[in-house]
Amino acid sequence: MAIRTCLNLGRPQIAPVTLTKSPSRNCKFSVQSCSLSSNQSHKQLVVEVKEKLGRDYHSLPVGKNGRDDEEMILWFLKDRKFSVDEAVSKLTKAIKWREEFKVSELSEESVKSIADTGKAYVHDSLDVYGKPVLIVVASKHLPAVHEPVEDEKLCVFLIEKALRKLAAGKEQILGIIDLRGFSTGNADLKFLTFLFDVFYYYYPKRLDQVLFVEAPFIFKPIWQVAKPLLRSYTSLVRFCPVETVRKEYFTEETLPASFREKTL
Repeated sequence: MAIRTCLNLGRPQIAPVTLTKSPSRNCKFSVQSCSLSSNQSHKQLVVEVKEKLGRDYHSLPVGKNGRDDEEMILWFLKDRKFSVDEAVSKLTKAIKWREEFKVSELSEESVKSIADTGKAYVHDSLDVYGKPVLIVVASKHLPAVHEPVEDEKLCVFLIEKALRKLAAGKEQILGIIDLRGFSTGNADLKFLTFLFDVFYYYYPKRLDQVLFVEAPFIFKPIWQVAKPLLRSYTSLVRFCPVETVRKEYFTEETLPASFREKTL
């Protein structure tokens, strides 16, 4: 601002200033800078993890879901609150598990016999929040008849299938365990623990919520035993009636057939 002295009045006179409209983006500068800084920091951590894995665990596979998969590395960093050492530790176990379990070899054909029982499947439609839906029909789970390893393969295959259905901007899936018709013959604490362990160790933060639908009285003591084994994942569990599934999670068009009201 220019100031010139007026000799006649003996006091400073402020010269007129022409104001020009400045771009409104300036008001967003600090927010954008913060976001850019954060993203840059995350990218640096991804590189750090990748280099550490390559240096200390060079025998691990590379490529999709391997030690150089930056998308996977970032996801595990988020899960471990961006601690490089913790992310490396958890990633190493996850990548080794994928290799030993032969996750990449699972296919519709390899799980067909157990999938044909109808005990679990990925629903064709997304829920109202845009999440893929993995449904387990507890009454069709027969641990005395089916091989545990086959159940585990089907479980992992369906998780992978559900994750492939994620839309842009979506990161989690919905799990529904249909407990209608559940009996003691369907009880399988080992498999339930396996299911939640898989999500905790190998697919962290991919599970948004698990609906336990129409849990009968006989299920309650089983849940009390299972609860401590599931750690923090118990907070994701919601016990609800079928009506809740119909009204809160699907539209009339996308509701799974097994949850539709039966007409006479």
